[in-house]
Amino acid sequence: MSGTSEGPRPAAVAAAGTVRQSVTESHVLGRELTAEAEPEAEPETGTAAPVVSGTSAGTTASAPGPAAAARDYRAAFQIAQLAMAVVDHEGAVVRANDALGALLGTEPAALRRRPAADLVDLASDSRTWHSYRQVLDNRRARFRCTRRLKHADGRTVWAEVTVAPVPGSGDILLSVTDISDRRELQARLRHLQMHDSVTLLPNRALFFERLASALESASGGMGAFDPATRPYGDAGAGGGAGGAADSRADGVVDGGARRRGDGRTGRIGLCYLDLDGFKAVNDTLGHRTGDRLLAAVASRLTECAEHDEHDDRTGGGGHLVARLGGDEFAVLVEDSTGTEQLAGLARRILAALQRPFDLAGQRLSMSASIGVVERAAEGTTPTGLMQAADTTLYWAKADGKARWTLFDPERNAHRMTRQALSSTLRPAVEREEFVLQYQPLVGMADGVVRGVEALVRWNHPQFGTLAPNRFVGIAEEDGSIVQLGRWVLRTACRQARRWQLDHPGVAPLFVSVNVAVRQVWDSDLVADVAGILAETGLAPDLLQLELTESAVMGSAGRPLQALQALSNMGVRIAIDDFGTGYSNLAYLSRLPVSVLKLDGSFVRGFRYDEGVHPSPADETIVEALVQLAHRLGLTVTAECVETSGQAARLQRIGCDTGQGWLFSRPVAPERIAEMIVALDTSRVTPGA
Repeated sequence: MSGTSEGPRPAAVAAAGTVRQSVTESHVLGRELTAEAEPEAEPETGTAAPVVSGTSAGTTASAPGPAAAARDYRAAFQIAQLAMAVVDHEGAVVRANDALGALLGTEPAALRRRPAADLVDLASDSRTWHSYRQVLDNRRARFRCTRRLKHADGRTVWAEVTVAPVPGSGDILLSVTDISDRRELQARLRHLQMHDSVTLLPNRALFFERLASALESASGGMGAFDPATRPYGDAGAGGGAGGAADSRADGVVDGGARRRGDGRTGRIGLCYLDLDGFKAVNDTLGHRTGDRLLAAVASRLTECAEHDEHDDRTGGGGHLVARLGGDEFAVLVEDSTGTEQLAGLARRILAALQRPFDLAGQRLSMSASIGVVERAAEGTTPTGLMQAADTTLYWAKADGKARWTLFDPERNAHRMTRQALSSTLRPAVEREEFVLQYQPLVGMADGVVRGVEALVRWNHPQFGTLAPNRFVGIAEEDGSIVQLGRWVLRTACRQARRWQLDHPGVAPLFVSVNVAVRQVWDSDLVADVAGILAETGLAPDLLQLELTESAVMGSAGRPLQALQALSNMGVRIAIDDFGTGYSNLAYLSRLPVSVLKLDGSFVRGFRYDEGVHPSPADETIVEALVQLAHRLGLTVTAECVETSGQAARLQRIGCDTGQGWLFSRPVAPERIAEMIVALDTSRVTPGA
């Protein structure tokens, strides 16, 4: 029969296969073979099948013996492109192939009996070493990690190391794959991902990665670079065969090392800046010029960071300069030495950016606003630091731009309180957390209470009782002043009507209520007043609405029409804080105003007592204003009357009513009722 046999498989061939299967990997790769081939089985026909070597037609080739198989596997191990070594259960190299010797730059024979962990740096960190020992002790099936090795010629080699036990023996197979090209590609891709294409600076993602790492390191964490968070999933960052640890220096101005040990300060600083008026550059000169300007700004920021005289590290400052987006930049100062260092850096940045920029024939002047934060790293989070920097940058913008501002905890606490009040103001109105107190308006000639001013207070569950100056401005900004003002107006009118009904024998008190300009614009104030007066039954002439001078003067259109309609209704209109705004006396004669309330700053100039000398100019001004108001048919109320001396002079000048602590502080409605009772009693004749 020519060709391959189609009959039963010869017993000799089957026996040879059995021998090959019994040869273990460790035997093939380096151990002496001790297994003997079993006797060949007799064929089923009872005649021995001839075993002929070669491949002639009509013959069957015999299998190679164990020694030949060992030579084949040993040769394959030796010439394999994959760097490999056989390691015993103690961790010593039994045999290394040529590829491993070439990878490490040494002869394979020189690696024999050397600890494998030293060759590929498996002992540089505890986690890697523990996993490696688990494989040696046959408690783990496989272990893989990435290491940075150093070749004998000094170049760096990135390698993927795999350690796995060889089945059926106590040996370990160590394989090492050169992944330097892959790492280089990953590094290039990471650089593109983590850097801004316009300025080539680190972008927002890299900035926050570095910031989190710096805070962790300064607070006593794992260090500036945690191997567990490596972007490539490495088990550790060590340098085998004399290699150095992986030191990520993305975005470091000079690539210099950070201070360690006694050189660390445990503090961190940040300059967060925004270019003033950058949008106008893009709008007028185009985005190409804008991009050139951003690149030039980045260059100057880098130069300022490089020459930080407060940084004593070799080679200058190790600060991270990043573009966070748009025209926003940040300079991160690790291990800062204090606010003086950050202030000096901010001043240099301002000076550098104020120098004109020459951009392809365009000469531009630019400025920046900078928020500066410097604090202890411990207890600081990236979010908290950036919030503080953003707040401080906003202050610098609000204070006039082209300046730097240092973070102020007190100012920030006030801002946070304001924000808390703003977020809870509308629900507080709905929950009726507000109350009214009333301050008497007293006739200067006879000392009789003529009316009261309603003053709102907020009984805040967290901050206690708040005066109007703490929340009225916020209410005006977010529009809740309309709802709050309507509640104040209704409550005050209802209370005034109750006093009137409870004390019919006394002349009724008028109630004065403050009105914000936004109430005139954002609501139908005339309809609101008419509806509330009808609802409460209060006469229109017992309601006085107070508006500030700056709000009333120059009014036209809808505000003026509303004031005129209210006046026609019989409601009295008063100008509050008169003398501090426009003081347009000619326009005053054309407004439907019936009362002027002089600002307290004039009245305070009347004081003789407590070592305070009076201001003759204030007295002259008040006297002239009173005479002018009377000629226009207006009455005058003086605010902030605190002493009897002030009251006497105001009476002599001809002021109609006074308001201040001399008469009473703002009090609850029950106290006003007591005053009305006392007034009623004083009018009863003796013996009646």
